[in-house]
Amino acid sequence: MEIYILRHGIAEVRGTAGGDAGRRLTEAGKEKLRPVLARAREAKAAPSLILSSPYARAVETAEIAAEELGYRGAILRTDALLPSSSAQAVWRELREHRDQAAILLAGHEPLLSELASYLLGASRVLVSIKKGAMLRIDVEESDREPSGVLQWLITPRLASTGGG
Repeated sequence: MEIYILRHGIAEVRGTAGGDAGRRLTEAGKEKLRPVLARAREAKAAPSLILSSPYARAVETAEIAAEELGYRGAILRTDALLPSSSAQAVWRELREHRDQAAILLAGHEPLLSELASYLLGASRVLVSIKKGAMLRIDVEESDREPSGVLQWLITPRLASTGGG
C-alpha cells in the first residue's frame, strides 16, 4: 500500500473564531501547497482514497490535494487523524481500508511525524514534517506492526526552488 502523508498548509493564527478546529488555511498556505502537490503528481501520486482530520485546515488541504492529484472520490473525515490521536490509531484506520492501493492522509503535527516514524518501523520519532510537506511511504499489507519504506519527501521549499 502506498501511503501519502500530507501536513496541512499554513493556517490562521490560534484564537480565531471557531477555535482550533475551525482554523482555516491562509492564502499563503494554499499557495505553498500547490507546488508540493504538483511535484507529487509528477512523482505519479494517485490516491485511491483520501482520509482527513475533521479540522478545517486539514479538510481544505485534502480538498486541494484531491483537485491537484485528480482524485474524484469522497474525502473521508476520521478522528484517527486528530492532533491528539496516535500513530497506532491511524494504523488501525489504514488497515480498515486495506483494499485501497494508495491512501492520502491529511492531518497535523506532531501526529504525522510520529506516524511516519511508526510506519518506518522506528521506535522513536525520526522525521519532522513541515507545514505543507508531503511524503510517500510504501507499507506491505499486514496485521502486524508496519515496516515501511520511505519513497520520497517533498517540502514547500524544495518544491518552490525546483530542486530535486
